[in-house]
Amino acid sequence: MAGISWGPDEAARLAAIRDDLAGVSTASACQMLIGLGWRNAYLRGLLPLAPLGLGRRIVGRARTCRYLMRRGPEGPHDPVARRRSAEIALIEAIEPGDVFCVDALGVPTAGIIGDILATRLLARGAAAAVIHGAVRDAPYIKEVGLPVFAAAVHPSHSGRDLVAIDYDRPIDMAGAQVVPGDVLLADDEGIVAMPLDLAEYVAAHGPAKERLEGWIRGKIAAGGSVHDYYPPSPEKEAEYARETGRRVEHPPHP
Repeated sequence: MAGISWGPDEAARLAAIRDDLAGVSTASACQMLIGLGWRNAYLRGLLPLAPLGLGRRIVGRARTCRYLMRRGPEGPHDPVARRRSAEIALIEAIEPGDVFCVDALGVPTAGIIGDILATRLLARGAAAAVIHGAVRDAPYIKEVGLPVFAAAVHPSHSGRDLVAIDYDRPIDMAGAQVVPGDVLLADDEGIVAMPLDLAEYVAAHGPAKERLEGWIRGKIAAGGSVHDYYPPSPEKEAEYARETGRRVEHPPHP
C-alpha cells in the first residue's frame, strides 16, 4: 500500500534548507516556481483554521492519504478495521516534521480529522495537517495547537461520505499534484508543494528576493515610482547595492 522514497540523504538535504525556506513567502515561492514552468504548485483554497501570524511559515515533508466517495452504507463500527485503515496507519507512521496531507476530494460534508486525531498528529511530531476537504471539531483543533489547513468545516465524521483507501501515494490536493516526500511550504496565504530539488532552489534564492522586495516596498512607501523600482532599473539596483551591501540576484534556472 504505502510507498515513499526517502532516506538519510533526503532528510539531511531538507534539514539543511529548512530555515532558509521558511524565510520565503508562498507568494515568492509560487512566483519562482512559475518562472521554472511549475504552474500548479499552489493548493487552492486550503487555508489555516487559525492564522499563523505575519511572517511565520511551516516547512515539512508531505505524507499523503487518499479518500474516495463511499459507494454504499457504512457498516457497523469495527475497531480492528479502523486501526488498519489508511488514515490511521498513516497517522501512526508520521515522523517529526511531516505534514499529514489528505485528498478528501474537496468534499465539504465529511470531517476528516477532529481534535483527537489532531492531538495524536501533534504528539507524533507533525508540522501540520492539510485537508483537501473538511475537518470537524474546528474550535477544539485550534486549542490543540497543530496548524491545520482545510477547505471547509463540517461536524460530520469522514465515514458519512468518504472512505480512506491508500496512503503515501501521489494525490491531487486542490489542483496540485502532491507526491510523498514533496516539500510543503505554508503560511497564511496557503500552501505550495514542490520536489526537494526545487525546494533547494527556492531556499537558495528566495530569501534574497524577500529582502529586495522589502526594500522596494519601503521605497514605494516613501514616494518612489513603480516605473523605477518594481522591478528596479539598473540605477535602482545600484542604489540597492549601495544601501544594503547586497547585489540584486538574477538566479539561474536549476
